[in-house]
Amino acid sequence: MTTATNEYPTKAYGATAPDSGVGPMEIVRRGLRHDDVLIDITHCGICHSDLHTARNDWGRTTYPIVPGHEIVGTVAAIGESVTRHEVGDRVAIGCLVDSCMECKHCDADLEQYCVEGGATGTYNSKDRRDGSPTHGGYSERIVCREEFVLKVPDNLPMAEAAPLLCAGITSYSPLKTWKIGPGSKVAVAGLGGLGHMGVKLAAAMGAEVTVLSRSESKREDAEKLGAHDFLNTSDKTAMKGKTGYFDMVLNTIPVRHDVTPYLHLLRIDGVQVLVGMIDMMPEVHTGILLGRKVLTGSGIGGLAETQEMLEFCAEHGIVPDIEVIPMHDINHAYERMEASDVKYRFVIDMESLREG
Repeated sequence: MTTATNEYPTKAYGATAPDSGVGPMEIVRRGLRHDDVLIDITHCGICHSDLHTARNDWGRTTYPIVPGHEIVGTVAAIGESVTRHEVGDRVAIGCLVDSCMECKHCDADLEQYCVEGGATGTYNSKDRRDGSPTHGGYSERIVCREEFVLKVPDNLPMAEAAPLLCAGITSYSPLKTWKIGPGSKVAVAGLGGLGHMGVKLAAAMGAEVTVLSRSESKREDAEKLGAHDFLNTSDKTAMKGKTGYFDMVLNTIPVRHDVTPYLHLLRIDGVQVLVGMIDMMPEVHTGILLGRKVLTGSGIGGLAETQEMLEFCAEHGIVPDIEVIPMHDINHAYERMEASDVKYRFVIDMESLREG
């Protein structure tokens, strides 16, 4: 057990400038407030958002920055008012570490859409109480308000559980929101970190799942992941043959692209949900939408839904396909991630940071 102190000097890896890469640094975690949990991090997944934030690709990074919002570990100490967690518990933190907890969205378990100043991000944000910068999971420990600490079911391996905190919930939330289940026809566009989780989750919900890709090499992978069919989007005849067929297109493609071909695949009242493209979208001819096609987006999930997702994955034996790396390989992992050279998610073994 870790003894509660006024603050916790912490080994971490972070960036100091857009071109600095990610390297060793020391940060200080705050001492425990009455409602805080101290977590010894065992693993942290690597998300494309980490790379973009470290390099300031979105123009809003405050340096120094410690990325990482797919965090799992064990409880090392708790504040005097904490009732949800005990020392030794297997726990997790996703993309959020706080919100107002009082607005209409927070009351509806949609903390990610907090109205009062927005939710507090796990990194590159400001603590709601003292204004200090938040730092993420590329570190040996983290302190977090107890409500934002989730429980990892006993039968979920810790390393595999980590990517569920972003890739998992980002795919799960729209499937639940639009009531995907037995009889539903779901197309998953893109087969990366998000897409491969979308395939596994939709199939476990009972849907007929088709992977959409312009790369024929993805066909075999799609089948191994549990997809029932594969549609090569470069094949115009095959695409036309699926016009009006799907209830949902879960679009996980992370780069700017034309969404129009996927709208044609939807039935009346079908929905295309964008979860990967964080960019200006190309123009869409609104005539397509007059066929009562829905084009929307979805961002992660609230606390209750994320906990539900973890339990769903535990119940159905769903885990991401991962490659575990030591902390010092992070910059090489970023390069490989940009080249799509991972199937399908990197996870950092944080013991390597402690040993280093």
